[in-house]
Amino acid sequence: MNYRKLFAKAAENWPIKVVCIGLAIILFVFHRMSSLEVRFFSVPLNIERKGALMPSSSYPRMVRVSLRGEANSIFPIMEDDIEVYVDMDGFDLPGTYTVPVQWRKKGTALGVEPLQVTVDPMEITLSLDQKISKFVPVTANFRGNVEAGYSLTSYSLNPTQVIIDGPADLMGNIFELYTEPIDLDGRRSDFTATVNLLNRDPLIVIRGSGTSEFKGNISRIIPVRNISNVPVTVTGLDEKLTAELEPKSCNVRMEAKTQEALDSFVLPRDFLTVDCSAINEPGIYVLKVHTGIAEDMSVSVDPEEVKIHIIHGGGIKP
Repeated sequence: MNYRKLFAKAAENWPIKVVCIGLAIILFVFHRMSSLEVRFFSVPLNIERKGALMPSSSYPRMVRVSLRGEANSIFPIMEDDIEVYVDMDGFDLPGTYTVPVQWRKKGTALGVEPLQVTVDPMEITLSLDQKISKFVPVTANFRGNVEAGYSLTSYSLNPTQVIIDGPADLMGNIFELYTEPIDLDGRRSDFTATVNLLNRDPLIVIRGSGTSEFKGNISRIIPVRNISNVPVTVTGLDEKLTAELEPKSCNVRMEAKTQEALDSFVLPRDFLTVDCSAINEPGIYVLKVHTGIAEDMSVSVDPEEVKIHIIHGGGIKP
């Protein structure tokens, strides 16, 4: 074969052949790109920083990611394997900065070709301020009411305070953290629950687990009615003797199952008495005060005993 003639033939009209080859390459690439699939999803935006500054203004928490590539390559990629972040390590002073949104591949996204990654937004504007930390107390946040006839008598939280981190201009307005609502509806016995701490500002970071253990003590309410200065009646006194009480009245405390029963109870006359039937001569005696009948109620008297002076002469001294 005459290589010289072959080369000369191949070189004929070479500009046209170069153009044709170039067009063929362009058509191949265009066809290849047009046949690629596109996949969209959103991932969290990470703020990477090492200094004493932290974000002090709102910023997009999620970034829309677009993957372009072959279908059998891009759809198996896990969303967590595309990390989106902004690098704030180069900033040392508080202020407002515009920074690009960057991305990196890991895991299932490594080695996938062709793969075109785009993010939206491509840059963000972020304010930075000095980070400070402080202790704040934890306050219980209740919802609903315990069952009728019961009361939340005491409760405890553990921990009772936590450390929070945040930008200096926000931290001055935070004095406590509330728990998520603790439901009391229908409860009638002690209970324990682990509750989350409410963080209403995403720029504030709560150290630790972000939870507190709540212990509540619930007791039955005993309806009580107090009646003051109920007169004491002397019974069984010999007609030849006279009695003088000290004091002449007592206070009565009544307990029942329902408040309605207490409110409707009418205190009868001579409800409180002292029995002098065993006394047959003058002197000073201390006698127990007796109460009348009050069904389904517990009755106590204060004082439980009274002093009684007995002298000759019929009647009871006023």
